[in-house]
Amino acid sequence: MKKTFRLLIPLLWMLMACGDPATQPSSSSQPADKTQHPDYAKGLALVAQSDCLTCHQVQEKRIGPSYTEIAKKYAGVNDAMVSELAQRIIKGGSGVWGEIPMTAHPTLSQQDAEGMVQYILLLN
Repeated sequence: MKKTFRLLIPLLWMLMACGDPATQPSSSSQPADKTQHPDYAKGLALVAQSDCLTCHQVQEKRIGPSYTEIAKKYAGVNDAMVSELAQRIIKGGSGVWGEIPMTAHPTLSQQDAEGMVQYILLLN
């Protein structure tokens, strides 16, 4: 009886620690699957149509930082910062991620560049 009781207590504790998913709080502001977020599909399409993947990858550093590194660095930024990051895509620049400059993309609209930024930020 004691052996059974000793095994049962830790098992019950683990089950209670996990909790019931139905009682867990959920965030209604964003879908659980970020790929279902409207900005995700739009931004992904914009990135796919551009030359961004020449220097950036989603998970791995290439010439520039990975999108996930960028997303972590700028997690939780406000709309003003999204606008500033979009301007960095349009104007190019250097020094934030190292010596290698990012090529300017002057043909991108502010709206499209912001869509790309929103997609990247969703990767965090």
